[in-house]
Amino acid sequence: MTDADAPARTNRVSLQDAALALLRITLALLMLRHGVPKLLEFSTRAATFSDPLHVGHTTSLVLAIFGEVVCSVLLIAGVLVRLAAIPYCITMAVAFFVVHGGDPFERRELAFLYLVGGVVVLLGGGGGYSVDAWLLPKLRALRTR
Repeated sequence: MTDADAPARTNRVSLQDAALALLRITLALLMLRHGVPKLLEFSTRAATFSDPLHVGHTTSLVLAIFGEVVCSVLLIAGVLVRLAAIPYCITMAVAFFVVHGGDPFERRELAFLYLVGGVVVLLGGGGGYSVDAWLLPKLRALRTR
């Protein structure tokens, strides 16, 4: 590549960074619509929440809230993006394959879309428009001193 390719390369990277930010923020904001009610109604839902992993109703609810609320907040902020995407994806995989596993695809479709989006974020990371992109180079510089 020549120096003449540099603006196109920079523009392409910026668009990829913007696309990753748009995806992770949009997914996380939409997921909060599912997780926040679980958090706010914790005491009324804990005893009857679905227990697909056989770890107890309350534990299942805590895990769902962690994947849907805590991880979504981290994704929005761009903090520990790949790490936060793991429980997010696990939550959506459980919803798609286990909780709604016997339902018709139309009923499972939303969980599938969240899962695929989460996998893209897991593979792509936070991109340039994230706290990770700003913080990780500084942490690496401190380690090399």
